[in-house]
Amino acid sequence: MTEVDGISGRWAELGQMDRAALRVAWAEAFKDAPPHFLSMIFMCKTLIWHAQCQKIGGLKPDLRRALKAAADGKTVRTQVQQISVGTQLVREWNGRRYQVEAVEDGFRMNGKHFRSLSAIALRITGTNWSGPRFFGLNTRPGAGK
Repeated sequence: MTEVDGISGRWAELGQMDRAALRVAWAEAFKDAPPHFLSMIFMCKTLIWHAQCQKIGGLKPDLRRALKAAADGKTVRTQVQQISVGTQLVREWNGRRYQVEAVEDGFRMNGKHFRSLSAIALRITGTNWSGPRFFGLNTRPGAGK
């Protein structure tokens, strides 16, 4: 692979390649030969996607899990609400009040950082809970609104 100036340069480079060159680029990128039935435009789009992932990062783990579940024919659960940075969540449990703040990379409670609300719910209760459900952000299917 030659050094190119950014993603648009890589796109232009891929557009100049014939099928054989695209197959070689695919094998270099994915460490495996592409299936024979792929169109040249699909190979170009996939290779540019790969270049973008290399440059700016790939799919987030939760999206990767959801895509795998969908590909396996399973029901994909989505988060009911997006929580904005700075949001304060309050929950009372066994007579004690807990306050959680949403931060850029997770949540903060009592000065400690947590990656998820479920980790906080585990800390509070000692058992595995759905964090969003524990904090009242979603409800069971079929429950009243």
